[in-house]
Amino acid sequence: MSGVNASGWRPTMKEAGGEGTGAPTASGDRALMLEEPLIFELGSEGKCGVDLDTPARKPASGLAKFLRKAAPALPGLTEPETVRHYTRLSRQNYGIDLGPFPLGSCTMKHNPRLNEKMARLPGFADVHPLQPQKTIEGALEVIEQLADWLIKLTGMASVAMSPKAGAHGELCGLLCIRAALDARGESRDIVLVPESAHGTNPATAAFAGFKVQSIPATPDGRVDLEALKAKLGPDVAGVMITNPNTCGLFEPDMKAIADAVHAVGGYVYCDGANFNAIVGRVRPGDLGVDAMHINLHKTFSTPHGGGGPGAGPVVLSEALAPYAPLPFVTRGADGAIHLVEEENRGEGHQSAFGRMVAFHGQMGMFTRALTYILSHGNDGLKQVAEDAVLNANYILRSCDDLLEAPFGKSGPCMHEALFSDAGLADGLSTLDIAKGLIDEGFHPMTVYFPLVVKGAMLVEPTETESKAGLDRFIGSLRSLAERAKAGDESLHEAPFFAPRRRLDETRAARKPVLVWKDASAES
Repeated sequence: MSGVNASGWRPTMKEAGGEGTGAPTASGDRALMLEEPLIFELGSEGKCGVDLDTPARKPASGLAKFLRKAAPALPGLTEPETVRHYTRLSRQNYGIDLGPFPLGSCTMKHNPRLNEKMARLPGFADVHPLQPQKTIEGALEVIEQLADWLIKLTGMASVAMSPKAGAHGELCGLLCIRAALDARGESRDIVLVPESAHGTNPATAAFAGFKVQSIPATPDGRVDLEALKAKLGPDVAGVMITNPNTCGLFEPDMKAIADAVHAVGGYVYCDGANFNAIVGRVRPGDLGVDAMHINLHKTFSTPHGGGGPGAGPVVLSEALAPYAPLPFVTRGADGAIHLVEEENRGEGHQSAFGRMVAFHGQMGMFTRALTYILSHGNDGLKQVAEDAVLNANYILRSCDDLLEAPFGKSGPCMHEALFSDAGLADGLSTLDIAKGLIDEGFHPMTVYFPLVVKGAMLVEPTETESKAGLDRFIGSLRSLAERAKAGDESLHEAPFFAPRRRLDETRAARKPVLVWKDASAES
């Protein structure tokens, strides 16, 4: 967050919400809402938080050509100024420890502190990928136990633990499918992707070298089974289906879809990003799924966002298990755990496509996920799914009299409640509701996704929100819906109380200002 937006515009006090909230202040601060410039604007030449000695000698001749011709343009700040700058920025950031993240399709839920405590144990936090295996047997056992849980929860034959997150897991699954087809001597090149699938699915299929064909949705938001069957043939490598789908609905024809795809020799990839809604209740392997990634940072409540860390293990059916990537953990006849790294893994494994990453995976994510699983147990994980679905339906039925619920009449939803901006007064839209939620102290829901619903608002409360917390969110959402239906045009100006007002997002996207320039130096 900076004092200047992506287009170089800085708000006046009136624009920043000073009007109507008390007299403007000379500092630009409003009590505990602190105005904070860019770090470059704070810095000044000659200041530094540490003392650096002048190098005693010049670098070796081979490195001399890499010497800077001029000092780097770094901001000069003292240590207190640096600490205060980042602390003030942190006060402008919304986090799960402040309130709910109702982002549909993202499953942003509370991270139990027990998980963090276990991940910080020295034996796990300090493990290094190049350590001798005999020194990390405990870490390998964590991986093995977690893998065993994932296999049992999904009803699959094996799991590849190394993929880093969702799209990486999708790629792993498709590369397994490609390896299996190559082993059969087939060059199938078409992957079917329903409209209700996650947007990464067609992107990943294209990246893996497949041609993507879209499958339409039925009026009730599910995959059109007959349309899918019509596209099946000898060139179809498989289908990528999200279940529950991005409309927050379970696919009742999942088994029929899998049977139809298998009948023509294809494979079924399931996007497991929404596994949180069915964990402990449904085993995807029983539905005919051949590969599915599991976002540990979503279903099993490990830290999420900010670009990582993530983990996306991929569970595989018996048909695809021989083609899983290296490395993998196994237990030998002597009972010792081994991390298998060689390409030639013995009978039934020669056709593996290789590896996804240099090393095995995110140890911290594995430790957190296993801690979460063990602390909940089998019955607790089942309740996770039940409570997630209950909370979403509570929001759906608490708001569907004011907000259009496009699939609300077709029955209950799963873990997400989907609304649209149909029925709002002319000129008011989903964006106005979302920006209004910022003023209410909530992070907005996912907007304009899924694409199959115009003006979509996708809300996922997760199971970790209490009824009292949901009631607060529902009260704010209903209030905004009432204002929007009544034509309250002040919503166009929301948010009023955020550190920054509404940006010209089109201009910021097309003409972003990505580099700070010292205006005083230029003048």
